[in-house]
Order: sequence, then structure tokens, then C-alpha cells
Amino acid sequence: MFFHQIRFSNKSGAPIIRSNKSGMTLAETLIAISIFIVIMVVVGTFEVNVFSYQKYAAGSLETAQDAQALLKVITKEIRSMAPSGNGAYPLVVASTSTISFFSDANGDGVVEQITYTLLNKVLYRAVIIPSGSPAVYNPATQSTTTLVMNVRNDASLPTFQYFDENYDGTTQPLAQPVSLPVVRSIKVSLTLDVDPNRSPLPITYAAVIQLRNLKTNL
Repeated sequence: MFFHQIRFSNKSGAPIIRSNKSGMTLAETLIAISIFIVIMVVVGTFEVNVFSYQKYAAGSLETAQDAQALLKVITKEIRSMAPSGNGAYPLVVASTSTISFFSDANGDGVVEQITYTLLNKVLYRAVIIPSGSPAVYNPATQSTTTLVMNVRNDASLPTFQYFDENYDGTTQPLAQPVSLPVVRSIKVSLTLDVDPNRSPLPITYAAVIQLRNLKTNL
């Protein structure tokens, strides 16, 4: 606090000192502190929200890049499906959550059996490398890899849809169970969400793949 001293003289000539106090009272001080705390809480909350948004936006961008890269791999493998090493039909399973087929995806001359399965919101890739001659595909030798989590596909948007040679971009998918020999195009859709409890909303990435070695509408 600040003090301003004023001197006066009484009849006896002795000085009289009076104090004029200027400053904040205790109540005013408490009010000022309370306002400061409220401002700091508001600013802190704003910074946390901005940080969270940036974090999940970055996560969404990373997820988008991963999804696009994954679709390229799946497209390449499905497009190059071919008869197995023992002559079995290229397409083995064609359901809405699982697709299994034969393909020499890495170009090493060996036709593997590749299976993609969506189970409990997780997409898996399984591979069986054949052995022997004629080739034998033993499920016991299957290796499985987790590809992506938080896949939000449901009955309204299946992961895998199948079309015949009449597909024109608007054609309805073949009904399940699918007749394997009539399949000529396959649509793969992945609806991904970094965190279902936060924005942004889930985004769907999709690719339509024509089966190169099965096309009849040339």
C-alpha cells in the first residue's frame, strides 16, 4: 500500500501527521485473484481443445494415408488373382467380411492363398504358402497379420461386395451367397475412425477392382 503524509501544525506548533491511504482492500484483492484464475482456466481449456483437435486431425491424416496405401496393396493382390498351384479356382471365399483367393502377389512364381477378414473391427491378412508338388495349401502353415483397427464397416456398407460382368458403376452387388464363377469385379470399402468418441467423423475409402485374369467383357 502507498502512504501520502500531510503535515499540519496545531496551536502549540507541534506537527500533526495524518495518513491518506490509497490501494486495494482485501476483498478487492480476492476478487482480482478470482478473475485471474477464471481467465487462466478458460485459456488453458482452449489450449487443450486446440491441441486435441490438432492431434486427432493429424491422426486422421495418417489414417487416410495408411488406408490409401493399404487399398493399393489389396487392389494389386486381388487384381492378379489366378488359379492355385494345383489348378484350383482363383476365388475361394466371397463373403461380405472375408475374401480368400489365390495370387502371386509378389511375383516370385509361387501362387499363395491370401485371405482378408474383418473381425471385431479389425482387418486381418492371412497367407498360406504352398508346399509340395502338386501344391498343397495347409491351413496349419497360415501366417496372419493385423492390418488396421477401428474399421467401422457394418451391414449397411460391407467390406467386400461382388459384381458380375454387367457392372457399370451403379449396379447392385451380387446377393449372398455369391456364385464364385460369375464374379468379375470386387469392391473393397474401409470405413475408418481414429477415435469414435471424437471428431472428425468416420471416413470411407473404397476401390473397385476388376479381376484381370477372369475378365470376359473385353
